[in-house]
Amino acid sequence: MNIESTIPVALTSIGISEPEQMPAETPWGWHLVLNLYQCEPDLIGSYEIIEQFVIDLCELIEMRRFGDPIIVNFGDDPNVAGYSMFQLIETSNLAGHFANKSGAAYLDIFSCKKFDPQIATDFCIKTFKAKKAAGRFIARA
Repeated sequence: MNIESTIPVALTSIGISEPEQMPAETPWGWHLVLNLYQCEPDLIGSYEIIEQFVIDLCELIEMRRFGDPIIVNFGDDPNVAGYSMFQLIETSNLAGHFANKSGAAYLDIFSCKKFDPQIATDFCIKTFKAKKAAGRFIARA
């Protein structure tokens, strides 16, 4: 099942599908792999925005945070320099890297508690004002 964005952003590619399940197995977890492109530089380059994004996303998809998010700005190579973030959640983790030069954000949400990938996707796109996005929603057994 393809999920279309409800945010009025010109997305050229967003291929998020309901996770496939093996016939006799219940997935151990669900993994949203999301790439955002042409994000607003002031948003992906802000510690405060990224920190609030993590807190709000966890609340929105009903994930219990374990500790504070780890957010570090680094990279000697200008092609990869930018913030990286990691947040432990009770059911696994959220991770991301924000590439300043390209304006891209690469986000992962992995949890053994099922969540709505479209709600998460829309929130990520809206927060960073991405003009393009692509992603996959995977069941992990």
